[in-house]
Amino acid sequence: MDLTSRSYQKELLDGENIPFADIAINMQELNFINASLGGHAITIRGLRKLLKGRNENKSRLSVCEIGCGGGDNLEVISEWCRRRNIPVEIIGIDKNHECIEFAKSKGKILNANWISSDYRLVHLSNKPDIIFSSLFCHHFNDKEVVKIFEWMSQNSKIGFFINDLHRNGLAFYSIKLLTKLFSNSYLVKNDAPLSVARGFKRNELEKFLKMANINNYNIRLKWAFRWLLTSNH
Repeated sequence: MDLTSRSYQKELLDGENIPFADIAINMQELNFINASLGGHAITIRGLRKLLKGRNENKSRLSVCEIGCGGGDNLEVISEWCRRRNIPVEIIGIDKNHECIEFAKSKGKILNANWISSDYRLVHLSNKPDIIFSSLFCHHFNDKEVVKIFEWMSQNSKIGFFINDLHRNGLAFYSIKLLTKLFSNSYLVKNDAPLSVARGFKRNELEKFLKMANINNYNIRLKWAFRWLLTSNH
């Protein structure tokens, strides 16, 4: 697999008319991967970095995720805030209506606003403090990633962060082997290595930020093969 440049091959998950039962298995396995390989921990690091020095008085916080799927990342954030007595308002946006209904049905977040829509069509009357995405940006081409950065920057009060994939050979072949051995989802088996191939190099993220006129940012490589990109106003 040539990983010199990003792959633009579409993932199966981005196709039409996928049975939700298959999507649900996919989301369950991705949540396990996030929990086991530190993905959720990176999300919390992104949140903490943007809140540093801003939330000592435990004032109310609002957090929005675009491409929220079944809401697992937002559940982790909600629980993190609960343990610290930080009142938090949660907003989850996903264009897949069934994913949003699934997130609602779990009932794990008390103060949540679930929105079934393409994020680009959403107008937030009150800007959330922080907007983030996790394993979302790699689904899009370069110009679309720039638009995502612009939207998150323009619609957040404090700033935004992304938690996404580092494109390299070790990550590609490791996840290909692991999913072949342990996954029960044809979506995960196909899409997990392809997601890495659609992932990013540091210079690409820096280029997209420059194109979006975003200058105040920090990019760190985290375990396992993840980028944490934060940008605050």
